[in-house]
Amino acid sequence: MTTARHLATIDLLRSRPFPGQRGRSDAGDSGPGYHVAELSTSEDFWEDDGTRRELVEEQYEAERDALAVVLGARWGEPHIFSLWSLQERGMEGEEIPEPWSVLAASVPDVHLWRAEERWIALGVSQWDKELPFQLLAVVTDVDPP
Repeated sequence: MTTARHLATIDLLRSRPFPGQRGRSDAGDSGPGYHVAELSTSEDFWEDDGTRRELVEEQYEAERDALAVVLGARWGEPHIFSLWSLQERGMEGEEIPEPWSVLAASVPDVHLWRAEERWIALGVSQWDKELPFQLLAVVTDVDPP
């Protein structure tokens, strides 16, 4: 059931126009040229010794990979796109366009497809080791930098 819900969210975002200004939507953040959906969010890890965090990270990566298999049946094998260099370039002062800038701050890499005129990306986000993991889906017409 979760995969079906995630696919429905991705399909909804693919059909939605992009807003003129950045803001929150029912699925996450949207802005000019992009939608970022928070498909699922874990608990936080403030009281964890690291054991639970590792298990949850594996679970979220497995969920991303399972969803990628279904999307791969639609659009072919994904490109695995590392965001590490984007984060470095942004820290050096280069202006990285959204949604890639915010993704690079918390997502190490994305599974990426091109479908019609839009990019679709899946990634696992975590802003800091005590904070929750999130399974993110991105729909954008902004090319990866």
